Amino acid sequence: MELRQLRYFVTVAEELHFGRAAERLHIAQPAVSQQVQRLERDLKVQLLERSPRRVRLTEAGSRFLPGARAVLAAADQARASVADLAGGRAAVFRIGTVTGLGERLAAVLDGFAERAPQVQIELVALPVQERVKQVADGRLDAAFVRSPQDSPELDFLPAWDDPLVVALPARHPLAAQERLRITDLAALPLRLTERRNNPVLVDLVLSACQRAGFEPTPAPAAGNLQDTLAAVGTGAPMWTVVYASNARLVHNPRVVFRPFDDAAMALPIGLAVRAGTVSPHLNLLVELLSESEQADGAER
Repeated sequence: MELRQLRYFVTVAEELHFGRAAERLHIAQPAVSQQVQRLERDLKVQLLERSPRRVRLTEAGSRFLPGARAVLAAADQARASVADLAGGRAAVFRIGTVTGLGERLAAVLDGFAERAPQVQIELVALPVQERVKQVADGRLDAAFVRSPQDSPELDFLPAWDDPLVVALPARHPLAAQERLRITDLAALPLRLTERRNNPVLVDLVLSACQRAGFEPTPAPAAGNLQDTLAAVGTGAPMWTVVYASNARLVHNPRVVFRPFDDAAMALPIGLAVRAGTVSPHLNLLVELLSESEQADGAER
């Protein structure tokens, strides 16, 4: 049993919705679901009843919730005690986040809790322009950015390349193929988020379709990944793209994920920091990201 699992469970129990809980935690929804499932396996009991329309606590979940909250409160108090003994308030390290960080962000949070418990990590979700602006003026200590651009005020430290995979209905004939070309998808409607929510992702996919010689037929846009995959899982002919790091956490028998045969179907992730910044907290963040990248590569 891990503190992370308890925190995820408590948040889901409060929201009674995995999507809203994920937004509060700044973690991808599949990661929240996976960690709660691991907690249930560890406890050998079901804590939540799940259906397409609602989430609710089981009797075991209702009994477990007060104890889980108490453990988290005790952990927070213990961290505060360390800060007091150190002679001051806990340091705050503010990180701007993007969607699709999945287990990598969880690894960062766990790493700071283990190696620098006196540091309070504050996650901030903002549009990319505001995210970059707040790094430049010092309101954020660092920020994750997709497809980073050159800036005299900022340094962009490479983190990793996040490949995209195709999500298809499990019964569609294309699901039998191990890899897919973008042209294989020309006849299927494409379900994407609205461009304002993720312009880099939308532009990458649409540009790839145009280079392949077709304009995709748009399916209705969805607000979040959970709703998009639920729509794909109905079996209606359509496709979407998912970050590979998130796809590995999804267990939906009605949806399959297939890699593209084009290595260009990936988005680079960079860490934006103020130019010339050096700090032990930033060094630890970079170290944790490197360890996460190595662990991810070993699993592939």
